[in-house]
Amino acid sequence: MASDHARHVHPEFRAEPYWWLAAPPEDARAEPLPARVDIAIVGSGFAGLSAALEAGRAGALGSGASSRSGGMVSSGQKLVLSEALKGLPAARAEAALEDSKATFAFLQDLIARERLDCDLALTGRFFGAFAPAHFATLRRNAETLAERTGVTIRLLSREQQREEVGSDYFHGGFVVEEYGGLHPAKLNRALREAARAAGATLHSHARVTGVRRDGARHLVETVRGTLAAERVLFATNGYTDNAEPWLARRVLPVMSYQIATEPLPPGMMARLIPRRRMVTDSRKELTYTRPSPDGTRLLFGCRPRARTLDPARLAPALRARMLRIFPELEPVRLTHAWGGFVGMTTDRVAHITERDGVMHAVGCNGNGVALMTWLGWHAAQLMLGRTNRRSFFADIPFPALPLAPLKPLMVPVASAAYHLRDFASRPAEILAERLGRVARTSDSKGGS
Repeated sequence: MASDHARHVHPEFRAEPYWWLAAPPEDARAEPLPARVDIAIVGSGFAGLSAALEAGRAGALGSGASSRSGGMVSSGQKLVLSEALKGLPAARAEAALEDSKATFAFLQDLIARERLDCDLALTGRFFGAFAPAHFATLRRNAETLAERTGVTIRLLSREQQREEVGSDYFHGGFVVEEYGGLHPAKLNRALREAARAAGATLHSHARVTGVRRDGARHLVETVRGTLAAERVLFATNGYTDNAEPWLARRVLPVMSYQIATEPLPPGMMARLIPRRRMVTDSRKELTYTRPSPDGTRLLFGCRPRARTLDPARLAPALRARMLRIFPELEPVRLTHAWGGFVGMTTDRVAHITERDGVMHAVGCNGNGVALMTWLGWHAAQLMLGRTNRRSFFADIPFPALPLAPLKPLMVPVASAAYHLRDFASRPAEILAERLGRVARTSDSKGGS
């Protein structure tokens, strides 16, 4: 197996995000840490940088720089498909959907207004049924999405799905036309540049170890020293740690892994994903794939895993899963493998909260490009007193994780439960995937 895997790894293989080829992470440690700021923003993902941009307009400080996302963009789909709104009063559920839809419009407007170079393309997304029984559920979800979010839906039977994916792996599905993708590292870089232009300063390699009150101010303790801040925002999402213990008890980091292929032979992408859709499936151990923004490579990812692994070690398993869907990729080599943490919450909803004068904007639950960018902007507006309207995400309780002291065991337990549910849905496929078998036409058409 090791030698077989070696044949499918490019000589220039890197255990880092493919996205960094075009927009590498920034080293901002040379910027001296200030002694005092108006607003200290902890976290440099989309939420933190969006907050830094908004706060910078009023004169403030931002912190950090990084990116690992899959770069898929959507609106209220996650709240509907995850049933996160189930049990909410109708008015509250409607408010959640309206704010969630607003995140997508906000991102598009922000990109246009700030002229952010990030390769946004609304190519649509295909949701594939992992097992025959999942198609009925996807049909209901499609109807709900169309009714409650206003997106354009097209249902596809298994016989029709090759219009969207060059594979018989799925058992039908549906397309949402308005969704799309972008280049997350380019977006991160563009937000950094816009935040700086607005007056924010960025400081990398300054991990925060704690925050404590000092009269009306907050003392933010970092590995590079301590600074005083009038206000503090934690936008750390999946990288939340015990620097803010209250928040750490409410956010579960779940690792998501991805691989990238070398540039595909001419014509292959047109056969695999002819309309360059984003593609996800209905399994609990979610699979997602997409063309690179330039259309030359296939990017492929999944989550969760029972334990955190070196992405390079996990690459053969991801490749095996990729080949189950697209056997045509057998001779294609891998150039990149990487992973990053997604911030999950108990109620599967994002949150903006304030505790002891410290703000938090976290909880993308795997749907963060538009949502977290909007969340950071709204959190900054609340801190600056520039809005009287509190969004749904800022006006709901933020429950702690059940049995928070056992947090290290939660991901393995949840992963095992997800794996068992997927196995029950399609046991032969899960076994073949584990054994690394490449899908054959007869096998892939055999269902479970």
